[in-house]
Amino acid sequence: MVHFLHAPITRHWRLRPVRGHTKRDFLSLHDLTIVEFSDLLSFAAAVKEHPAAFRDALRGRCAALIFEKSSLRTRVTFEVGMAQLGGQAVYLSQADIALGKREAVKDVARNLARWVDVLVVRTFSHAILEEMAAQAHIPVINALSDLLHPCQAVADLLTLREHKGDLRGLRLAFVGDGSNNVAHALAEAAAKTGVHLTIATPRGFEPHAGIFAQARADAVLTGASLLVVYDPADAVHNADAVYTDVWTSMGQEKDAERRRKIFEPFRVNSYLMGLAKPDALFLHCLPAHRGEEVTDEVLDGLHSVVLEQAENRLHVHKALLLALVAESVVPTGIEGGR
Repeated sequence: MVHFLHAPITRHWRLRPVRGHTKRDFLSLHDLTIVEFSDLLSFAAAVKEHPAAFRDALRGRCAALIFEKSSLRTRVTFEVGMAQLGGQAVYLSQADIALGKREAVKDVARNLARWVDVLVVRTFSHAILEEMAAQAHIPVINALSDLLHPCQAVADLLTLREHKGDLRGLRLAFVGDGSNNVAHALAEAAAKTGVHLTIATPRGFEPHAGIFAQARADAVLTGASLLVVYDPADAVHNADAVYTDVWTSMGQEKDAERRRKIFEPFRVNSYLMGLAKPDALFLHCLPAHRGEEVTDEVLDGLHSVVLEQAENRLHVHKALLLALVAESVVPTGIEGGR
């Protein structure tokens, strides 16, 4: 018999709509309560440990994957996730629908909502996500926008929890572009879990003031600290984990050379990792530009957990799909299930 530590979560947990609304979207981690975020991590861990127990949970359900940006990990994990849950996914690229050009965003959202059960959207503009959520009567999941990458941050925190146990009080250093979507989502995730996050970034690349202010409001409740510094060594010193991301995101390619010069001192190499704790983890959301933001010896080193992060995207995405789409989450074939 299998016993869950969080039986009410794994058997019946959902992201239930807030009062006055008919459905729940997943656009930002700030929209989750502290308890909901903790429950989501536990639920994703349960889905990972017992995949067969959820294999029919979304039978007959369909997800539309609307991707304006190319993708490896996000696309594969959502498609595979739906298949492993008994459902199916329809992939729609920008060439397929020319979102906002060939057809208005609201018309795309309203039409798809008549055919599928959830919209998974990877887009340049966060405003497109918000419009889709406003227009569709089915859940909308943020699979990445220019502002936030919440699915990634959940997988990151799940990976940290697997290696370090209790998240509260852990010291996480993010080195690189503090204004990008990964840094923003990490700030929200750290604030929800009591993780001390220090972002080391060049001047002019600080996090979005509004997002950081919201995260700091949560941090007051969990005891987390959120700091911005301009020297990578200050952030990495005595850290439990070091995180970096590409210096140039999709859509910023014309600015790549200027960014390389600015971010050169922020490369994560063996020397910088040596300033962290001896058992510090290295994280990267991938894809990585080897030799730019991170050197090969760090990316492929013994402390790197980047492939575990990538794998955990699958389990987190499955947990989110279950939480938002399934009428109830009742695993089969284990104690307490059907």
